[in-house]
Amino acid sequence: MDPKLKLTYAMCSYNRADRLRKLVDAIREQECPIPYEILVVNNNSTDHTELELAELSTNPGATLRWVTETEQGIVAARNRCLIEAMTSDIMVFIDDDEIPLPGLLYAATDAICNEGAQVAGGKVVVDFTGQRRPKWLGDELLGFLAATDYGEAPFWVTSKDTPLWTANIAYDMKIFRENPDLRFDKRYDRQGKAIGGGEDVMMFGLLLNSAMKIRYRPDMTVLHSVEPWRLKPSYFLKLHFSSGFRSAYNCGIKYKRNFFGVPLFLFSQALKLFFLWLTLALKNQKLELRKCMNFTHALGQICGYFSRWKENPDYRI
Repeated sequence: MDPKLKLTYAMCSYNRADRLRKLVDAIREQECPIPYEILVVNNNSTDHTELELAELSTNPGATLRWVTETEQGIVAARNRCLIEAMTSDIMVFIDDDEIPLPGLLYAATDAICNEGAQVAGGKVVVDFTGQRRPKWLGDELLGFLAATDYGEAPFWVTSKDTPLWTANIAYDMKIFRENPDLRFDKRYDRQGKAIGGGEDVMMFGLLLNSAMKIRYRPDMTVLHSVEPWRLKPSYFLKLHFSSGFRSAYNCGIKYKRNFFGVPLFLFSQALKLFFLWLTLALKNQKLELRKCMNFTHALGQICGYFSRWKENPDYRI
């Protein structure tokens, strides 16, 4: 493998200073066949993140470089990572609430340099260490906490049914150098501890629709620590409301049959979902939360369509 190649292991961080040392130490323990640096984009943290990064940058191991992105939001921070790593050959994203397992950088480099992948991603394992997993939180819901596991065999991703998230993904940086407009979408931003976003969903869709060579590598694995406030039913409901709102507001089809911009069929659909949830809830069945999530998604769509109609005269028929 060409020793002149360079990899940047990047993360965006906001007010998680106490997690940075463990994460940076784990990254520095990674074996990588090419030289690599650690890049941290501090997104206006108000805790002691800057002091922690300054100290960590003096420790031995892979070079740690950090910058502050003054525009608040995950999209600005991720796009700053792209800018800062533009001269690298490979950039790997990790979140600041994760820990990489051994072999991740080796697998990512192998996928891009040897297998010809333009994008490579792997497993995200939800880590409940130090807290109790709620009984209602079944495996079928872990995907909404970014959990990703498509088995132990590598494969080429050709379908939206097997998405790869920025929680654990590697890019051949040529795709961004050659496509200056290929950036994370500001319309799907998230600031601080706000719920929602979806910038990684949209980026995955763009890459998939552009016929990029996307590789799933199970030997790229991270442990994802979930904060207690996300382990509540209300989080899942708010997440789905936000997803419905953004999808309707930003990408919703303009229907002729509408009421204040809201497609008429959405009202009946939302009512059906509500009564289905209510029926299951009264019977105390296990699927009641999942059905309620579907209802809040439909409710979010109604609000998104209405907000777009209210704010944009072009959508008024």
